[in-house]
Amino acid sequence: MESKEDGEFLKTSQSVLLVLKGQALATSTTGKIENDAESTESALHCVGKLGDRATSDVIVRLRTVDGRDEWLYSHSRILSSKSKYFATRLSDEWPTYHLLDSRNCVEISCLESDIDHHVTLLRLLYTDCLEPIGDTWYSVNNALGMLRVATKLGCDAIVSKCAQYLEAVPWEENEEEEILKTLPGLGADVVPVLARLQPVNADSVRNVFLSAVQIAILPQQKSSNFPSELKVAAQEQVEYMLVEDDDAPLLKADAYIKSKLRTFFSEVFDSFKLFLGRLLSEADLGSQVSKELLLEKVSDLLWASRILPRVGLNPELVDFWSSASSDVIRVLNSEKLEEVLWDTKLRVVEIAAKVLEAVGYGCVIVKAEERTQLVKVWLPFIRDTTPLFDSLFAAEKMSLQMDTDLCQTIEAALVSLILSLPSGDQADILVDWLKTEQARYPDLSEAFEVWCFRSKAAKRRLNMESTV
Repeated sequence: MESKEDGEFLKTSQSVLLVLKGQALATSTTGKIENDAESTESALHCVGKLGDRATSDVIVRLRTVDGRDEWLYSHSRILSSKSKYFATRLSDEWPTYHLLDSRNCVEISCLESDIDHHVTLLRLLYTDCLEPIGDTWYSVNNALGMLRVATKLGCDAIVSKCAQYLEAVPWEENEEEEILKTLPGLGADVVPVLARLQPVNADSVRNVFLSAVQIAILPQQKSSNFPSELKVAAQEQVEYMLVEDDDAPLLKADAYIKSKLRTFFSEVFDSFKLFLGRLLSEADLGSQVSKELLLEKVSDLLWASRILPRVGLNPELVDFWSSASSDVIRVLNSEKLEEVLWDTKLRVVEIAAKVLEAVGYGCVIVKAEERTQLVKVWLPFIRDTTPLFDSLFAAEKMSLQMDTDLCQTIEAALVSLILSLPSGDQADILVDWLKTEQARYPDLSEAFEVWCFRSKAAKRRLNMESTV
């Protein structure tokens, strides 16, 4: 049985509908329809407000799989004029059913996380969608939710506003990932939003890369006009551009890039050699300024030892380090520096490891005499300094610690390198190694065993009859 209250609502609704129909008929008869946006908006505002049950002629019912059920008393003229979805659903061609007060009902299924966005969007349909973008969207996540719903319901004006907001504001990393999941395939309005994520042309990448390299190798005294963190950031990002991880490297070193890098790093190498010569000839070898400058230059070279192999310039690194090795050892073993600069010495050992590995495994081809010299220069230094690193780090006299992987890399590279030498040179190196108290590291036992086998079997394997 219909209650008195429901009867009153029904009468009110019917009266409003009759008034609206009468107005439409009168306007049609007199031919005084005004089509401009302002008149349309005014007419829509006169219909009522969202949730105004007295004037509503349609109920939007939002339902979720979790059982949430929201009823919003709405107005078909507003919904149809601003949403293609509602225009279709409320047309005569679409079958409808009625709820209370004989109102049409449009039921929409949605996720729990999106139901609030649906409500917000319905409220926006009752506003001027042409207003400037402001705090309405207030966050990237909210704008994304609104964009999903607006696209689903065919609200073009709101889609455009969401896209404008997302295109202009900064994104957090998690928001960026959500944008990538949400936007593709949503149409032309969202294309500008993804502009900041589009691949960059090769020339732009190359220019950024080379500019970053120049900052990365800039001496400290010449970089006073730059933020102190910029050089570190440049080194990190240059390395990142060349690393192959989940993505391919950002660029590949073509002939032009290699040519420019040769020029850049030749200046770095020449500067380092001149600096070593000055240290060896000056009385202030142990000054604090000289120590700090040496650490800076060695750190830059360590970074170069990671970069150059990735761009095909490992031979240039090996050639430079081989020629500078003797002077590096002389400086670090000098009386004033023998018991200091342990962090610098560890970095030097890391550079030496890169070079020994490249030569020992045949990545860079070097003549036998040069390979022999490389071993004879670096084996004693590594043997004498490496065992001290752990104790010095424990005593907080070093800020860096030599890791196990580096130890194993050096050991394996030395064994491989020694076994590539003429057998007589191998014998000289092994004799020196066996005489030292530090024969535990690097452990050259494998090289020793191979040398013994080769030497014993040499005559038989080479069909030699004369005695050694």
